Amino acid sequence: MANAQKNINDVTVGEVMQRDVLAVDADWPLDKLARFLVDNSISGAPVTDENGELVGVVSMTDLVRHNSITEKDTVASQTHDVYLYELERHIGNEELQVFHTQYESPVQVREIMTPMIFKVSEEDSIREVADIMLKGRIHRVFVTRDTLLTGIVTALDMMQVIRNL
Repeated sequence: MANAQKNINDVTVGEVMQRDVLAVDADWPLDKLARFLVDNSISGAPVTDENGELVGVVSMTDLVRHNSITEKDTVASQTHDVYLYELERHIGNEELQVFHTQYESPVQVREIMTPMIFKVSEEDSIREVADIMLKGRIHRVFVTRDTLLTGIVTALDMMQVIRNL
C-alpha cells in the first residue's frame, strides 16, 4: 500500500494529460455546442474568447440545467410527445425530416458556462489534481503554461492512472 501511495505522488500531470484539447468558442450558440459535444463524445470543454484566452468551462450539465429552466418557460401549446410518436409511426424518417426546422439558439455559451477555471501545471502531481477535483466536485482540470492552455486532465484520465497502479 505504501508503494502505491509513493507511485501516485510521483506521477505528474504532464505524464497523463491529454495535449489535444478541443475548445469551445464563447460566442457559439447552444445548438452548435450540443452538436460539438455529441460529435466529439465529450461531456465538457474549455471555453475560449475571440483571442483564444481561456474564459471558462461548459458541460452537458450546463446545457441540461439551461434547458430545464427554459422548458419551464415554454408555452403549453407546443406539440405533445404523444402526437409526435403517432406521427413517427405513420410517416417515414425521411418525410418526418420535412417537419423539422433548423433552429439556432439565441443563447450563447458565455451565458451558461462556468467562469471558474481550475488550472494545474504539468509539474503538479496527480494526487494534487485528485484533491482539486474532489474538493471542487469537478470532472476536469486544465493544464496551463503561463496563460496558454496546454492540456486537460479528466476524471477518465484519473481512472486510467488508478487502473495502471
